[in-house]
Amino acid sequence: MTTATVERAERPGRPARSKEPRRGLLTTIARAWDRHWYAWAMVAPVVIVIGVLVLYPLGYGVYLSFTNATAQNVATNIGPVHIPASYHFVGLHNYWQIVSGKDGDFYPRLEWTVIWTVACVAITYSLGLAMAMLLNRPMRFRLLYRLALILPWAVPAFVGVFAWRLMFNAQYGVFNDLINVVGLPSQDWLGTPFAQKVAVIIVNVWCGVPFMMVAILGGLQAVPTELYEAAEMDGASPLQRFTHVTVPGLRPVTSTVILLSTVWTFNMFPIIYLLLGSNTSGDTDILVTFAYEKAFVGISDYAGAASYGIVILLILVAFSTFYRSRIKTEQS
Repeated sequence: MTTATVERAERPGRPARSKEPRRGLLTTIARAWDRHWYAWAMVAPVVIVIGVLVLYPLGYGVYLSFTNATAQNVATNIGPVHIPASYHFVGLHNYWQIVSGKDGDFYPRLEWTVIWTVACVAITYSLGLAMAMLLNRPMRFRLLYRLALILPWAVPAFVGVFAWRLMFNAQYGVFNDLINVVGLPSQDWLGTPFAQKVAVIIVNVWCGVPFMMVAILGGLQAVPTELYEAAEMDGASPLQRFTHVTVPGLRPVTSTVILLSTVWTFNMFPIIYLLLGSNTSGDTDILVTFAYEKAFVGISDYAGAASYGIVILLILVAFSTFYRSRIKTEQS
């Protein structure tokens, strides 16, 4: 034991061990930079843009959701006079107001948002599947039909929505012209909450069917034709071939497009806002449009709008996680 102690004491100038991992880390970073500097240089603009346009607003929104910031207490400038911010930290108060239902707005908007999302996704997928199966068969002018059906997807959303808004117009709309021809009176297509809900679902389905059709058509073309031939030789009916060949073959595509369509529809701000504008009693607002109104209509409630945005994000993250886990469980 004495010999070991002497040997340790006689070792000259041994460097501290704590510096070795640091030197190793710096050396690894330097080598990675020397080897992959071009890749880092190419990725840097994307990282900067994402940080400025996504991460910073998200972080600032999270911060505002824990305050009571409104248009009346944020910092502002009136001419040369600067009025400092007077809002303060309130913790989870905003979230409790939402989740507990004390604000009186969250659960009615959530109910309509879920109904809107389920209806749009179900109708869009059904129509997209039907059109894809029709276009997957040999037929004359198939390319022309595909281009015509993809047209709503190619048209910018605001152009298509404004076209539908003109057609729904109570005085000059084409729908009233058509029913007037058969002797029916003109209708106020966007005058009641129920009519507005039907209208926004129709327009959103019209905008979403082309994407669903193209995605499902690609999935149908990936299903081996030998499976259909074998099923037909075994005496399977068209319904049985659809149930036992088409549906399982489309499962990977179906799981992806339903997830994407659900997320997009849940947050589909442009359709409702551009079609209805301020011509709504609030019953047609989904969560995202209601959050927009809290932030920019009347006395702006920035903290409440930020809290709604974070709640929407958490709902979609929870749904996506649950949905993907269920899909993996079914596939395993």
